[in-house]
Amino acid sequence: MTQSVAQGSRRYWDQLKQEIIEVAPSLGIDKIGFTTADPFLELKTILENHRQKGYESGFEERDINKRIYPELTLPEPKSILAIALAYPSKLPSNPPRSELGAYRGIISRSSWGEDYHHVLRNRMKRLEDFIHERVTDAKIESMVDTGVFSDRAVAERAGIGWSGKNCAVITPEFGSWVYLGEMLTNLPFSPDVPVTESCGECTLCIDSCPTGALVGPGQLNSSLCISFITQTKGTVSDEFKEKIGNRLYGCDTCQVVCPKNKGMNWTHQPELQPDPELVKPLLIPLLSLSNKEFSTRYGRSASSWRGKKPIQRNAIIALGNFKDQSAMPILIDKLLFDPRPEIRATAAWSIGKIGGEQALKAIQKGILQEQDLVVLLEFEKARDKLVAIEEGNGY
Repeated sequence: MTQSVAQGSRRYWDQLKQEIIEVAPSLGIDKIGFTTADPFLELKTILENHRQKGYESGFEERDINKRIYPELTLPEPKSILAIALAYPSKLPSNPPRSELGAYRGIISRSSWGEDYHHVLRNRMKRLEDFIHERVTDAKIESMVDTGVFSDRAVAERAGIGWSGKNCAVITPEFGSWVYLGEMLTNLPFSPDVPVTESCGECTLCIDSCPTGALVGPGQLNSSLCISFITQTKGTVSDEFKEKIGNRLYGCDTCQVVCPKNKGMNWTHQPELQPDPELVKPLLIPLLSLSNKEFSTRYGRSASSWRGKKPIQRNAIIALGNFKDQSAMPILIDKLLFDPRPEIRATAAWSIGKIGGEQALKAIQKGILQEQDLVVLLEFEKARDKLVAIEEGNGY
C-alpha cells in the first residue's frame, strides 16, 4: 500500500524502516543505518581548524555550512540513510609479482573492479525505487563520495561503524573495507544507535603512515597523504618520490595494518572484484598507453578519473625506485620527447635514480634541448647527482 509523507504514522515509518533493512541485502547493500537530519554541529570547529591548518585535499565541498546543515541541500529533511558496501582486500591466489625487468605497480583496493561511485549509486537507485513505490512523494538526495556531507560523520552517527584513527569508518562486520554513501530524505525514520566500539589504545595506522600524514587520531593532513599525492597533477616533491614506492593510485597502508581488518576480504560483490593484471600492471607498458588505450583498460575504474598522466608519472617514479635498468630506453624517450613537462621532469629523477653512464649522457642531452625552466632545474639536479656519484661523492 502506497502512502504519502503526510499520511504516514509513526508505526508506518517504523514498519517501512524494517522493510528497508530486510530488503537491503537483496538490493546489493551490505549494511544500512539511519540517523536524523539534525545539523552536524560538532563538525564546524573541526572543519574550520582543518582548513586553517591547510589539511584539506581540495576535493571537499567548499561551503562548510553545507557540510553541517542538511537543510541547505534538501528543504525540511527528516532523516539520513547511511549505506555501506564491502569490497575485497586480497587478490585471488597466485597474483602477478614483480620480477627483474618486469616490475609492477599497484592500484589501491578502493579502485579495484568497477568504479565504486557507479556501483554504489546503482545500489542506492534500487533502494530509492523501493521507497518511492511505498511513499509517493518521498524526496531523496543520494550522495557518494563527492556529496556535501562528511561520509564518515553520517556513517558514524547512523551506527554503521566508528571513526577510526586512520580516518576510515570501521565496521564490526567488514572492517574498514567499505564504500560509503548517504541518502537524505524527508521521511521521518527513527535513528539507530551509534557503534560504541573503538580503536582503543592502538596507533598502528598512525605509526605506519609512510609520510606522517596522520597527524593525530582521526586527523589527516591531505597534502602529506600518499593517496592524495598519487592523484595530483603536476610533479611530485622529491621528499615523497621514494615513499610512493610502486603505488600508482592510492595507498592502503593505514588499512592494511589495522588489526580490525585482519582476515577481512569480501568477494560477494561481483562488480568490485579485481582483475590482477589491471590492479598490478607491468610498469613499462603503462608508459606507452594512448588516451584511447588507457580509457579502454581503466575507464571503468575509479583510478581513471584524473586521466592517464598521474598514473604514468607514478609509474616512472616506481621504475626509478626499482632502479630498473631495462626501463632506461623508454625513460630516455620520455625525458627527451614527451610533450608533458611533468613527465619529462619525473623521468629525469628516475633516470638519475637508476644511474650509470647512459643516464648521465641522456640527462646532458636533455639539458641542451629543454626549454621549460622548471623542467630544466630537474634535469640539472639529476645531472649534479649523477656527476657526484661518478666522482665518488654520492649524496
